[in-house]
Amino acid sequence: MTGLALALVIAAGLIHASWNYLLKKSGGGLAFMWLFAAFSALFYAPLAIGILWWQHADLSSTGLAFIAVSAVLHTAYFLMLERGYRFGDLSLVYPLARATGPLITIAVAVLLLGERPGALALGGAAMVVGGAFFLTGNPATLRQSGTSRGVLFALLTGCMIAGYTITDQQAVAVWLVHPIVLDWGANLGRVLLLTPVALRRREQLAAAWRQRRGTAIAVALLCPLSYILVLTALTFTPVSYVAPAREISILFAALMGTQLLREGQAGRRLCCAAAMALGVAALALG
Repeated sequence: MTGLALALVIAAGLIHASWNYLLKKSGGGLAFMWLFAAFSALFYAPLAIGILWWQHADLSSTGLAFIAVSAVLHTAYFLMLERGYRFGDLSLVYPLARATGPLITIAVAVLLLGERPGALALGGAAMVVGGAFFLTGNPATLRQSGTSRGVLFALLTGCMIAGYTITDQQAVAVWLVHPIVLDWGANLGRVLLLTPVALRRREQLAAAWRQRRGTAIAVALLCPLSYILVLTALTFTPVSYVAPAREISILFAALMGTQLLREGQAGRRLCCAAAMALGVAALALG
């Protein structure tokens, strides 16, 4: 991996953890989700349209189909993530969600594609599973506190991550859809998908506008930026290098949750997050 690619991925990890911190702190809600999605579509529209015009890009029907699929997967991703943060801590939900995606990808490769991972990958899988086990703690305690629902939605979020990672990588690397155009198009599709529901919750939407407009703008700017940096790195760097490096965001999020949000159990959660991040890296490299 080149120094430029590494810098892009690490910056993306910090930005990604930061907007997740803001989302968790904001309290979420579908109205807030629609609001920051609409801001993102508005803010990044000139850049995406400018790229299409400057490069004389002609999106094929296949490219548009990939954008549509990405929009659906990202909509499901944000809905699952928001629900996860409603019931669980940032330092719990984020590591589980981020580590589940690569683990599912490896499982699919073994079960459906006949691939045989090496010892490094198997060791990485064990670290992810072990880190997740110790991170979640006692199942009985999870049920009593209601956190078990946060764990469930974190795992579902990981499934969505696996889906859109594969889809988007194909879009930018094979069908040469520009990363910014892909992200903007998927975000615009998310706005369209959520609009009918948001219109039925006008009071919540007005409250989100009055009380959390600044946070929505910050998330709207940071969320696409983090993913655009990753997609940019993917255009000239193999996914097997990008995927493990970006999992540094697990540690960033665990630090923000335990130190800024005072979620507690800092030592255990940081150790588990570190193990999971190393495990995901070993999965990709193995």
